[in-house]
Amino acid sequence: MSVTLDVNVLVYASNERDVVHTSAQTLLARLAAGPGLVYLFWPAVMGYLRIVTHPTILERPLAPATAIENMTRLLARPHIRAAGEGERFWSLYQSEGGKARGNAVADTQLVALMREHGVATIYTRDRGFRRFDGITVRDPLG
Repeated sequence: MSVTLDVNVLVYASNERDVVHTSAQTLLARLAAGPGLVYLFWPAVMGYLRIVTHPTILERPLAPATAIENMTRLLARPHIRAAGEGERFWSLYQSEGGKARGNAVADTQLVALMREHGVATIYTRDRGFRRFDGITVRDPLG
């Protein structure tokens, strides 16, 4: 069984000032150690880079080179897969919530990617994912 991580867990693992930093870092280290298959979808990777380098979001943002190196090391693990939209993505997105709007668009995008790649479990603090049938939501920090 494979899993994925939402951007919020990746950000918490890098943000030493967050109260759940240690828990997120522990989870990330456990998943990085393997052997279970972990998918990192490109929207989460890019969201991570956007948030952790943004000076108005984090009090102590990472340098872009540091953030990129964090993702490079993670993606280099043999059991971690980077994945994006394939041929079935658009139809899956439409069937998940063709009426999604606002913040729900990003969640629906991630769920469509999960379905396209056969991933049923997401580690996230975002309760919004619970509205999708067949998706197991694990809050590793709560």
